[in-house]
Amino acid sequence: MSATLSPQDLAFREEVRAFLDRALTPDLRRAGTLMTSVYCDHKAQLEWQALLHKQGWAAPSWPVEYGGCGWSAARRYIFARERLLAGAPTSPLGINMVGPAIMAFGDPAQKAFFLPRMLSGEHLWCQGYSEPQAGSDLAALAMKAERDGDHLVCTGTKIWTTHANVANWMFCLVRTDATGRKQQGITFLLIDMKSPGVTVRPIVMSSGEAVQNQVFFDEVRVPVENVVGGLDQGWTVAKYLLEYERGGSAYAPELQIKLDALRRNAAEVLAANPLLAARVAETEIEVEVLDALEAEILSALSADKAIGTDASMMKILGAELQQRVTELALEAAGPLARAWQPGVAVPGGPVIGHPLGLETYASGETWQAIAPLRYLNERAGTIYAGANEIQRGILAKAELGL
Repeated sequence: MSATLSPQDLAFREEVRAFLDRALTPDLRRAGTLMTSVYCDHKAQLEWQALLHKQGWAAPSWPVEYGGCGWSAARRYIFARERLLAGAPTSPLGINMVGPAIMAFGDPAQKAFFLPRMLSGEHLWCQGYSEPQAGSDLAALAMKAERDGDHLVCTGTKIWTTHANVANWMFCLVRTDATGRKQQGITFLLIDMKSPGVTVRPIVMSSGEAVQNQVFFDEVRVPVENVVGGLDQGWTVAKYLLEYERGGSAYAPELQIKLDALRRNAAEVLAANPLLAARVAETEIEVEVLDALEAEILSALSADKAIGTDASMMKILGAELQQRVTELALEAAGPLARAWQPGVAVPGGPVIGHPLGLETYASGETWQAIAPLRYLNERAGTIYAGANEIQRGILAKAELGL
């Protein structure tokens, strides 16, 4: 995509670089550079979002009328790549997830209340989709929401809920009618996490981090005015949002940067291991192909065109390449990657039983210490946002008629 940039886009790139150089403190750069997954440290994320909000860049993909930047696909790509190169943290979940859903399906009062607070970071969101018996088959969800006057009374549980321990709002799918097809009777609901009856319990991942959670709802009362898109119409909202999650951002810039870093960090290892070097080169070629695909998809999104099954293809390729890059880094790190050194990194949540920020050195180099943490975290990449097996089924049915 870089070769197609106009002189105006190149000038914008210099503006972005100047802002990043001015705004990013050493602590923010460290938090962004030493992430172990797609999840950023909570404190750093909020600090970064405040800086973006002050600059007017809090939501690159949002229309200007809602406080967004209204940038073209090319400028969003430029910003994403330069942010990664500079080592900046990620933005909160709501910006690229529930924000577009509220803009598309929310009423004027919901837009006026939620969108500005999303931009400022006052509201930090988590996603209530998966349940113990409803993951890839999301339509099988069973969390009940029964009407009681002007409220819905919610009972059930959600699982694998990222940052539920720090979020103050959840966008959630609930079952409001169980009489029809399982895709029917689902409602998209916004829930205040401070509501009585909400309990959050951490789930410790294989990397030792507690970023995911299980959330329990015990007769939680939620105003009906927090329904987005209408009662029993949540499946339509959810499909729209999932399209954004799978295809609304680019994988390629981050993959390219990580591969460049791998070449620098492991130059001696790659020189001594031509087979590993060949696999790195093969992955680089596939990332270039993904980059071209993403340029087309992001251009379609900029023109408000539906991307349909392209989102599934993008998710499959991006997630599997993300996993492969962590596998290559783990192999290049060698025996030093066997050590568990979470304190060297800046993970997206607490590491249970291990105080962070106390380690001043690592066994081996920092990239070797972080390699196994990133490898373990990325095992979930082909599962979240719709398992890759499900995405292949979507493509087989829609594109091949199988």
